[in-house]
Amino acid sequence: MSRITYVYRNTPEGVQCYVKGEEPEPDRGYVAGHNVLAGDRHYDGLRATDGTDISTRTKHREYMKANGLTTVDDFKGQWAKQKQARDEYRTTSKGGAVTRDDIARAMHQSMNR
Repeated sequence: MSRITYVYRNTPEGVQCYVKGEEPEPDRGYVAGHNVLAGDRHYDGLRATDGTDISTRTKHREYMKANGLTTVDDFKGQWAKQKQARDEYRTTSKGGAVTRDDIARAMHQSMNR
């Protein structure tokens, strides 16, 4: 009794199953064309919530600028700096070291005495 190994491939028609060694060569154009990280394919057919066509990087950038919007990458490093500032505020004498969890814990303890 011999074992048969199968290979599964994603194709435009869906997932295809082949006996190992008998599968066709993968279409390299298809693989690269569907890699979101390698191109702008994720913009294809993209529309804003108001229906505006933003199916290219240029249209997307112009739409964002015209409507005063931004993406998360515009805040690179800002959240980390703000977290550090909050942590310093809580641990120094400026704001005290009392957090919401401390208050909740104290309330729970006082109610369950």
